[in-house]
Amino acid sequence: MGKLQIHDLSQSFTRDDGSELTVLDHLNIEVQDKEFVCILGSSGCGKTTLLRLIAGLDTARSGTILLDGEEMKGPSSKVGFVFQEYSLFPWRSVIDNVVFGLEMKGIGKDERYRIAERYLELVNLTQFRANYPAELSGGMRQRVAVARALALDPVLLLMDEPFGALDAQTRNMLQIELLEIWEKTKKTIIFITHSVDEAVFLSDRIIVLTPRPGCLCHIVPINLPRPRDRTSTEFAQVRRHVLDLINQKCSIQ
Repeated sequence: MGKLQIHDLSQSFTRDDGSELTVLDHLNIEVQDKEFVCILGSSGCGKTTLLRLIAGLDTARSGTILLDGEEMKGPSSKVGFVFQEYSLFPWRSVIDNVVFGLEMKGIGKDERYRIAERYLELVNLTQFRANYPAELSGGMRQRVAVARALALDPVLLLMDEPFGALDAQTRNMLQIELLEIWEKTKKTIIFITHSVDEAVFLSDRIIVLTPRPGCLCHIVPINLPRPRDRTSTEFAQVRRHVLDLINQKCSIQ
């Protein structure tokens, strides 16, 4: 299972001058089990803040986050997180990076390496198991980060602009690979991006947030069949529709 329910979620931070900065304001979102959802919104609207709250890395000012009906009150092994930065340990080999979370959970050495090998195969990095992050391309490092997150077998995978720093060709390739991984693992995925093209290519639904403070603006179902053709008229029409929603001033629904 991997159904996420967010009810009346608000978050604010205290500035140096003592004033309050509201980042998320009474946000309500529901993500279904095994769904691939992308979140779009202008810079500063609270997208990363939202993921950190879901992951239990921060505490919300108000509201609730439920995963399969259980309130999330801190970090959980049910939730995996792939950050925008590669966040790999440079002194650890590829496979030792993948086993890190399993090691922290106290899983025995033989078992954790068996699990890691399975996920390295899933992301096509088995032959690089003994290499170090500095010896890998940016795309390969991010695939290691995905394998590390999946090795803990989360029901929900959070991805914060994981391909944002990559060149266009590598980014497109990893999008295809991510969809293949999603279809094999059946994880629920929430994916943040600034790219409308990426969101339309990947997601079942796109959630558009208002400018800060982030509130729900629109939910756009993407009914195009997979694999999706970025050059098709239908793809271009959906992309244009989503761009129009982002560029206009959203009304809170």
